[in-house]
Amino acid sequence: DGQESIYFISGESLETIASSPFVENLKKRGLEVLYMYDPIDEYCTQQLKTYDDKTLVNITKENLDLSLTDDEKKEQEELSKDFEGVCTGIKEILSNVVEKVVVSNRLDSSPCCLVSAEYGLTANMERIMKAQALKNDMSMSQMGAKKIMEINPTSDIIKELKTRLETDKTDKSVKDIVWLLFETTLIDSGFSLGEPSKFSGRIHRMIK
Repeated sequence: DGQESIYFISGESLETIASSPFVENLKKRGLEVLYMYDPIDEYCTQQLKTYDDKTLVNITKENLDLSLTDDEKKEQEELSKDFEGVCTGIKEILSNVVEKVVVSNRLDSSPCCLVSAEYGLTANMERIMKAQALKNDMSMSQMGAKKIMEINPTSDIIKELKTRLETDKTDKSVKDIVWLLFETTLIDSGFSLGEPSKFSGRIHRMIK
C-alpha cells in the first residue's frame, strides 16, 4: 500500500538477490521489493507489465524512478554536477565496456552498480540464456551490449577516486582501481566476468 509501482528483482537464488546492492536503498526507504528467483519469472515479467493498475518495475534497469522529494532531486542534481568529472574519467578508462557513467540514486553503501538499458537484457536473463546455450547472433549481440555504470557519491571509495582523478588522471594505479571496481561490480550486479585472468592480474598488481 502506498507504492505507486511494484518493484522487483530477479536472480539465481534468494541468497544472491537478498545480498544484491540494488535492494539496499529501496529497503532503507521503506519500499517493498519482490524477489523472483525462478527462471520462468524472467520470462513472465517481460510480458506482464502491470498488475492491479500498478506498473512492474525491474530495479536493475536504468532510469529507476524512486519518487524523490524536491529536496532529494535538488541534492541529486548537485551531486551529478560535482561528480561529473569522475563520471567522465571513469568513462574514458572503461570506454569499450560501458555505455555511460552516471551518479546513482539507488545505492546506499555499495560504491557502484551496473544496470541494463531499459530494453536490454538483465544479468539474470543473460545467465539463463548462456545456460541454455542460445548462441544465435541476436542473443549473443544482446549479451555483449554495453552496461550503464552508476556510482555512489557518498561512498568513501568514490570520494577517494575523485581526489585521485583530479590530482593525476594519468596515474596507472587509478586505471587499475577503476577496472577492479568495474569487474567486482560486474560480479556484484549478477553479470559474469569476460576475462577472469585479467581480473586476477589486476588484483595481483594491487597486492604487489
